[in-house]
Amino acid sequence: QVQLMESGGGLVQAGGSLRLSCSASGSISRFNTMAWYRQTPGTERDMVATITSGGTTMYADSVKGRFTISRDNAKNTVYLQMNSLQPEDTAAYYCMFRNTYGTRNYWGQGTQVTVSS
Repeated sequence: QVQLMESGGGLVQAGGSLRLSCSASGSISRFNTMAWYRQTPGTERDMVATITSGGTTMYADSVKGRFTISRDNAKNTVYLQMNSLQPEDTAAYYCMFRNTYGTRNYWGQGTQVTVSS
């Protein structure tokens, strides 16, 4: 059993910054890809950023140059530094951890990010 706990969401003005964190606990000590997704009501959950166990990163075009994903493998934690936030970044943000076999994804409960104009 694996539990993911997110933190760091909140309300921020346009142009501001937030840092999201997501830590894993439970029966698995190592993970492959870690990622952040986001979702607004009535839409699909979209990938925001991913990072492999080797540190290779990938970003959605809409966040390139503004968001940075990083991870601490010793702490089983992934971070998302979000700068220059815009109202269109408003969403529920979810972390996802994939097991080392690539056969299962674990999801956090989501944290709300709201950017006011």
